[in-house]
Amino acid sequence: MQKPTQMQAVVCHGPKDYRLERIGKPQARPNELVIRIAACGICASDCKCHSGAAMFWGGDNPWVKAPVVPGHEFFGYVVEAGEGAEEHFEVKVGDKVIAEQIVPCGKCRFCKSGKYWMCEVHNIFGFQREVAEGGMAQYMRIPRTAIVHKIPESVSLEDSALIEPMSCAIHTVNRGDIQLDDVLVIAGAGTLGLCMVQVAALKTPKKLVVIDMVDERLELAKKFGADVVINPSRDNAREIINGLTDNYGCDVYIETTGVPVGVTQGLELIRKLGRFVEFSVFGAETSADWSIIGDRKELDVRGAHLGPYCYPVAIDLFERGLVTSKGIVTHDFPLDNWAEAFELANSTKSIKVLLKPLQPAQE
Repeated sequence: MQKPTQMQAVVCHGPKDYRLERIGKPQARPNELVIRIAACGICASDCKCHSGAAMFWGGDNPWVKAPVVPGHEFFGYVVEAGEGAEEHFEVKVGDKVIAEQIVPCGKCRFCKSGKYWMCEVHNIFGFQREVAEGGMAQYMRIPRTAIVHKIPESVSLEDSALIEPMSCAIHTVNRGDIQLDDVLVIAGAGTLGLCMVQVAALKTPKKLVVIDMVDERLELAKKFGADVVINPSRDNAREIINGLTDNYGCDVYIETTGVPVGVTQGLELIRKLGRFVEFSVFGAETSADWSIIGDRKELDVRGAHLGPYCYPVAIDLFERGLVTSKGIVTHDFPLDNWAEAFELANSTKSIKVLLKPLQPAQE
């Protein structure tokens, strides 16, 4: 059977200009792989990129290099290995694999010091044309500097599709340095927040509190281990947190709402000398009184970016059944229905939406 030379893909041409197209199927060069995509999640950052957020499109030289196939929450099966690629990545054709979302350059000061997730070049799958095309397509090329991990067949499709967000969640919770006597607040119970709840519950803090505006998500957070849930549309978050902490405030606050009020709320709820961890991608600027950080509370403010060194941990946790995608993955669509999928993903009517390309003829 002749191998296909064309494939179906969603292509980003600019803000609010995404199209379903037939494009050339990628070919593996030396030390490169081509994978057949089994599923690709739609991230909040994908929705913000689609809408034209400044962090993606601002300035004279936008970070996104269109036209490009979007999608960084993917996994798939190796269908082609270029010369030396099987040895290079320690995988075989037919293996179920995932690549970390960043394609590090391997040459900058961050890559050379092991901090590859902060690579100065910073190509991330789904945002840079040719060098890092994404997973919203039938096939995808894995460049030689990518970081690839095998996924056991025992890990379900939905769990496999959640490895990228779970890895980010593990890194974020680790940045919070959770202790056994901590009162931890996680603001936001979307995909990342609910992954963080599961990971944080494994750390067994004194109290695990989750804040969100959607009751169904709060119920899921309780199933995942939250001790207290707060809906700020009707609950007084500060009063509840003060009641749990002798009026001091929470020890750790993780912000994953992606909206400005999530930041200002956290600065109010956290105690003096507390640890504030920021993960979100924002679609709008956030203003806050910085004197709270310094003069009033001397906070330890930490960022969290991507999921470095956490993919093997996430895969292991899924394999052991200690974390799950159940309840988080709510919808899936073929590529033909990408527009409907994006609209749903950018609403509170879903949590995680997957795109599942129609399976091409077997190779």
